[in-house]
Amino acid sequence: MSEEERRHLVDHVLPSRIAQHDRFDLQLPERPQLLRALYPPEIAPAGPGWNHDELVDMLAGGISAEAAVLAGLVPRSDGTRVLLTRRNDSLRHHAGQVSFPGGRVEPSDADAAAAALRESCEEIALAPQQVNVLGYLDPFLTVSGFRVTPVVAVIDPAFVPVPQPDEVAEVFEVPLSFLMDPHNLRSIDIEFRGRPRRVLEYAWPGQRIWGATAAILLNLRRRLEHIA
Repeated sequence: MSEEERRHLVDHVLPSRIAQHDRFDLQLPERPQLLRALYPPEIAPAGPGWNHDELVDMLAGGISAEAAVLAGLVPRSDGTRVLLTRRNDSLRHHAGQVSFPGGRVEPSDADAAAAALRESCEEIALAPQQVNVLGYLDPFLTVSGFRVTPVVAVIDPAFVPVPQPDEVAEVFEVPLSFLMDPHNLRSIDIEFRGRPRRVLEYAWPGQRIWGATAAILLNLRRRLEHIA
């Protein structure tokens, strides 16, 4: 290697590689498609929720609160994974269910993304510097009266979750490819408040991923399919 080639390597090539390595979001293979498929992170989408018509007869009292969740994607050597939690069995809303980190939007939160990041820090100790927000999915209504705004983000693969035991019983990851495969999603019929209702469910070993979480993942799949 000549001196000129060596200097070019030291001054340009290696710093570029180091900077790209530090940008953990660039490690996500799906990043370009997601940036096209999602609402931009600057402004959260408006509207009553893409499933409003399905729940309109169940929400006679209207929407009780705004909420936000973090749909975190972790780049791994064997493919992208989705970070999920299982809620504590003693919680008032959705106890024991698999969910994304998140919760109610507080007046002190600048926007839905800020709320999702704050809640993620409180629930699983995800530091702001270990997450990069890519954008939003469509708002979703829950039977408990929340209007949920999903925030899609890349999570640093070096992140080690520390669950807040009063809220989170478990943190785990599921391959994005599994959750984006339509063959792995099924609908089941249940009875809720005296009427039949259809809910979505993934059967992942040891976990039941259903309800709002499954519906949000379906929305992600549909938005990616739309730009394909």
